[in-house]
Amino acid sequence: MRTKQKAEIEKIDALIHVMRGKNVMLDYDLARLYAVTTGNLNKAVRRNLKRFPDDFMFQLDRQELASLMCQNGISSHGGTRKLPLAFTEQGVAMLSGILNSDRAIVMNISIMRVFVQLRHLSVSSRELALEIDKIKTRLDKHDKNTDIIFEALNRLLNFPAPPRRKIGFSETHE
Repeated sequence: MRTKQKAEIEKIDALIHVMRGKNVMLDYDLARLYAVTTGNLNKAVRRNLKRFPDDFMFQLDRQELASLMCQNGISSHGGTRKLPLAFTEQGVAMLSGILNSDRAIVMNISIMRVFVQLRHLSVSSRELALEIDKIKTRLDKHDKNTDIIFEALNRLLNFPAPPRRKIGFSETHE
């Protein structure tokens, strides 16, 4: 994979959040990627609301926004007048139909690739966990070495994702 493409994928991956049990991207992040204003992106969405059912897009509530700000170190300075819209993978795909610039098309292809990678990672982790459970049932449960191995495997499967780099201004003291 080319370095530029890999960097773009990592940049997009950092903008995907889990909200209400779904991988989503927020309107202001998508607007920045598509090189449009958040207002213009949201106007296009409002003109095409029939294309965005609840499982494609939803508006965050204040508690979700506060949680997101705490988790990601997003500053509340200036704030937003409206609560952001969150787009699922299907919602982002639907955006490609209403934002018809060359930039939006290229970015949408990259975003879809990241969502597909996330889905593959999720499926392979679940499959691995099921295989480990099958092996555990076949082996002698009283063997201490076996217990240690499976404990280590479970820790690896439940290993938290590496912390995401904080976005925004950070003050350094020299």
